[in-house]
Formats: sequence, C-alpha cells, structure tokens
Amino acid sequence: MNNIKKSFTIKDLENISGIKAHTIRIWEKRYNLLSPERTDTNIRYYSSENLLKLLNVVLLNKNNYKISKISQMSDKSILLVARELAFKTAISDEAINALKMSMFQFDKVLFNNTYNQLLNKKTFREIFKDVFVPFLNHIGLLWQTDTLLHAHEHFISNLIAQKIQISTERLEYSIIDSEVIYVLFLPENEIHELGLMYLNYELVLRGNKTIYLGQSLPLSNLNYFFESDTEVRFITSLTVQPYDDKIMDYFQEIEIALKGKKHQFIAVGNKTSKVKDVNFEANISLYSSVIEFLKVL
Repeated sequence: MNNIKKSFTIKDLENISGIKAHTIRIWEKRYNLLSPERTDTNIRYYSSENLLKLLNVVLLNKNNYKISKISQMSDKSILLVARELAFKTAISDEAINALKMSMFQFDKVLFNNTYNQLLNKKTFREIFKDVFVPFLNHIGLLWQTDTLLHAHEHFISNLIAQKIQISTERLEYSIIDSEVIYVLFLPENEIHELGLMYLNYELVLRGNKTIYLGQSLPLSNLNYFFESDTEVRFITSLTVQPYDDKIMDYFQEIEIALKGKKHQFIAVGNKTSKVKDVNFEANISLYSSVIEFLKVL
C-alpha cells in the first residue's frame, strides 16, 4: 500500500476541493483552518486529515456557514456538523467529498458507508445521477491535472461498477418478453464502461431484454446479432475509442452491417461529436452523453 497518497500540495487541494489556492492560503493564514507541514526543502504539503477538513469546510461554507464562524469550531465539530447536514438532507456534495476521501485512501468501508447512507434518502437512480455522475466527471479533471494515480481510478470505478451490477441483478426478475433486444458493448480497446453499465440498468428497469457484452469488442464479433431476424438495438459508448482518424471508418463499417436490416445503432459519448454532422443512411442515433440519451429513452 505504499502508493496511497498521504500528502498533498496546495495545487492538489485546489483540484480536489474546487477552491482556489489563493483562497485556501487566506483561510489558512487568516483563520488558521489548515496546518500544513514542510519538507526538508521548505515546501508546504498537507496531510489527508487537512484534505478531509477542507472538504468539510467547503461543504459548510456552501450551506451558508461563514468562514469566520467555521474557524471557531473544533475539527471534531466541523466533521460532526458536516455529517449531520449530509444525513438530514442527503447532500450530494458531502457524499462526493466522502467518495473522494475513500478513493485517495483506498477505503472500501468509507465508500460503502457513504453509499448506504445515501440509500436512506435517495433511490439508486438518484444516487447515480446526483452523486456518481458529477463525481466521475470530477475524477476526469483530477486525471487531467495529474492528481490521481491509475490505482485510484481503478479502485473507485470498480466499487461503483459493483453497485450498478447489484442493482441490475435485483431487477432481472422484472424483464418483460419483448420483440426487441438491446445489445450493449464497447468498441475495441475501449474500457470505460460505467456509463454503459448504467444504461443497461435503466433498460432492465424498464423491462427490456438486454445482452451486455462489455469492454473492447470488435464489430466482427457482433455478426451473429447483425444477422438476427429479431430486431436488435445496439448501444455503445465512445469515450476514447475509436481514435479521431478512425471514427468515420468505424461508422461506415456499421452502416454496411446494418444495410437492409431493421436494427438500430445508438452511440453515446463525447466522441460522437466527431460525426454529429454526418447524414447516415442507416438507422444510427448519436447522443453526447448517457444523460442526454436517457432523456429520450
């Protein structure tokens, strides 16, 4: 566990909390809210306890607690008030703060406790949309700013995936016989599947029959379904694949496979912007995100 991130720069704190480094320094100097330490070369760094306190301070401040008042509270009081506030109202910000801490400390217990508290106030669908989606978006920003390790992202993504799978399994008994089958898959070398997993959940929730094929699937592996007499609605998520210079080839291959068939092909994700102005002859629909597609589902 030597890779656990235990110390943070002020830039890390800014990236994680969303509070500018300049403001953090003011809170630190004027109100003594944080207690950074220094390396042998006199570089300031912050502990995970400092990070947790900052996240809770931000939560209180967003809920009309003035910094001057927060500064007069003990660390324990700040923590208790933040938790009480979250429990009473199921505040998404507090849950996201807890998820951040569980990710950085590889703390599965904290993740599960946070999730179970949310279930007391929200449905799984609300948790995914109000908490998981903004949290995952924030992870993307942390990744771009080199604040995360690969291990952090894998750890938290796998925990969220488990919750989606458990929630989906509970719905399996409600599937209604349908003349339409949804086949969900990711393109070859694409591994970001949380959005697709959640789409599978939403489809099953509506009583649809789904076949979930998962990550990194070449189109040639779908020939069985392309040739099927049953109407198939293919759904894929394009996050990093195909690469920009290959994406038109990808959709042209799909058009050929769909020719003369009644099947539909649905693609979601940021990569769809690369072909949004193309007039496809086949029945192909594009959506910029999972949330956008859910609006028409």
